[in-house]
Amino acid sequence: MGVTRLKRKDRRNKTVSRLEVQFLKLATNLEPGSRSKEKASSQIAKNNAVLAQLSAK
Repeated sequence: MGVTRLKRKDRRNKTVSRLEVQFLKLATNLEPGSRSKEKASSQIAKNNAVLAQLSAK
């Protein structure tokens, strides 16, 4: 049997779904107290600290 080529629509769906999964993995929030705790030196932690400081004013 020959190798079948995906039609353009199917190739696009495959790529889009892979990118969606990747995006969702990156976008998941870390729960406080979880094993994958955010490092204090990370940019997200610094941004949150600045936002908290600004909202306290």
